[in-house]
Amino acid sequence: MRRMHCVPEVVPSAPCVGALLAPLLAVVLVLAPPPPASAQAFPAKPIRMVVPFAPGGPVDMIARVVSSRLTESFGQTVIVDNRAGGGSTIGTELVVRSPGDGYTVLLTSSSIAINPSIYPQITFDPVRDLAPVTWVAASPLVLVVHPSLPVKSVSDLIRLARKRNGELVYASSGSGSAPHLAGELFASMVGVKLVHVPYKGAGPATGDLLAGHVQVMFNNMLNAVPNVQAGKLRALGVTSAQRSPALPDVPAIAEAGVPGYEATTWYAYFAPGGTPRALADRHHREMAAVLKQREVQGRLSAQGVDPVGAGPDELARHLDIEIRKWAKVVKASGARAE
Repeated sequence: MRRMHCVPEVVPSAPCVGALLAPLLAVVLVLAPPPPASAQAFPAKPIRMVVPFAPGGPVDMIARVVSSRLTESFGQTVIVDNRAGGGSTIGTELVVRSPGDGYTVLLTSSSIAINPSIYPQITFDPVRDLAPVTWVAASPLVLVVHPSLPVKSVSDLIRLARKRNGELVYASSGSGSAPHLAGELFASMVGVKLVHVPYKGAGPATGDLLAGHVQVMFNNMLNAVPNVQAGKLRALGVTSAQRSPALPDVPAIAEAGVPGYEATTWYAYFAPGGTPRALADRHHREMAAVLKQREVQGRLSAQGVDPVGAGPDELARHLDIEIRKWAKVVKASGARAE
């Protein structure tokens, strides 16, 4: 073969330029730093899903169901991190203060829409400081009473509450919780006074209801359904606009004497504010796909939870509506966190 000799020219030929630059380019490629982590394929490490509630409740149950499936779809472990306290504000603030790199996310309840009104001292704004990802699921609460209470319907309860105005006691999982405000909304719409007794969680509240120490509770499906089916509690109505498949014989409160009543608990997936939309969309695609899986739907439905799977824009609109709705209830009732 003939060897190529580069001879001086006014304008070097292309082959000569390539021959001269090749060694230099090789050195540059060897010495160049690797691409930044943000440019690498996501995810490159485990993802932390913060649940701002204690283990055993509805949000934790949903997190346990979806996290294992997300682990499979992401190809990285999704770790459930329970950070309870402050009516879910402690765990939420942890996520707010995390980098928006997709590796820390929040699975929470509709408390995210209530807290701005009930906790005026919180340092974050859920609209400004969180990036909506997925409206995961929705579930009604159940208006349940101890069997010793002489009522068998919502109308019976209203009549008794008016007769004993200011005497009937209802329990909740805590001041400012969704069950607390569901009771306040009910009382305001029917024109009665109920005495609210907050507990540190739905478990202790349910325990005292079963023991007859309190008479009424707006309880979550996870705690209510087994006790209703066992005859330990009497269900009067569900707080959704329609009946729940988990309790098909129990009417919606709206159809049982309080038209327009609705206080559905919902569950949502957020990322820290400032998370790039591309990362939020990736999380949403994976979560939405998981929620379409038949086994996941079956496990959630068995607990009275209905998968939704709506995306960031729908969740943002829903959050805005719910913040305004519960702000009015808080103001009218004077409810506050303790």
